[in-house]
Amino acid sequence: QVQLIESGGGLVQAGDSLRLSCAASGRTFSDYPMGWFRQAPGKEREFVAAITWTGGSTYYADPVKGRFTISRGNAKNTVYLQMNSLKPEDTAVYYCALKTSKSIIGITTTSTYGSWGQGTQVTVSS
Repeated sequence: QVQLIESGGGLVQAGDSLRLSCAASGRTFSDYPMGWFRQAPGKEREFVAAITWTGGSTYYADPVKGRFTISRGNAKNTVYLQMNSLKPEDTAVYYCALKTSKSIIGITTTSTYGSWGQGTQVTVSS
């Protein structure tokens, strides 16, 4: 079983930056893509960004392109989400997730991820 623990959320003003971290531990998860999703009150959980195991390929939702950057640590068991130029509409609980297969097929789809963290709150005030 994989454990994912997010950190780095908080309350910031519009235009500020935050860096989220996700530490993975447990069973072997090498070669598996990881992603960040978010869920705002009253809305469905949505894709934010994803990265392959090697970090060679990254994927972003349109609303965050050019502002957010996903990366993996050197040990590969840590994933980061650098969020710049934050907007009030970025307010949500952010979740880190591990894909259930090594394939990149469905990498932006919530249902293809089987392990989830507990989430970290990001609140952006206007």
